[in-house]
Amino acid sequence: MGEQGHEGFWRTLGSFFWELLKAFILAMVIIVPIRYFLVQPFFVRGASMEPNYHDSEYLIVDQLSYRFREPQRGDVIVFRYPQDESQFFIKRIIGLPKETIRIEDGHVFVNGSTQLDERGYLSSDVRTGGQMESTLREGEYFVLGDNREASSDSRSWGPVQKKEIMGRTWIRAWPFTRFTFFSHIQPLLLAVP
Repeated sequence: MGEQGHEGFWRTLGSFFWELLKAFILAMVIIVPIRYFLVQPFFVRGASMEPNYHDSEYLIVDQLSYRFREPQRGDVIVFRYPQDESQFFIKRIIGLPKETIRIEDGHVFVNGSTQLDERGYLSSDVRTGGQMESTLREGEYFVLGDNREASSDSRSWGPVQKKEIMGRTWIRAWPFTRFTFFSHIQPLLLAVP
């Protein structure tokens, strides 16, 4: 290979690496903001949200909505576990800031005179174990797993702070047979007992 051949080889190699570097930079400019500010992947671990979310399902979590609106009752959220912030949990919001939550005789009561109607996402025979009462402060949310018998939730370790919430479930991407786009919250009604 002559001098011209070596020069052409290095020019081609340099051009290849330059194109590779540009593609990497472009990917970082696009992917990093999406990953850290808009959506986040999440794998469900355990049975605490059955029958609505199952172990090993792959979810996409919307991190943007709560920058424009407050979390709502019924939202299924992913958050940092209050007792170990390196872990992420998935639960449903039951109580909102400044509300009083009482669990008694298998039922969840909000603000004393009303009973949470969970028919939109739980079977009518589901009972919530435990006896407790908790008044939430500003920025606190009371969360429960849909599978009340197999869930570690606010009954055990208290409310979740808003700053610990990563986002709400948006898409169930895997398995494909259960693909779901969660475009809105299932309605939760408050009814007088």
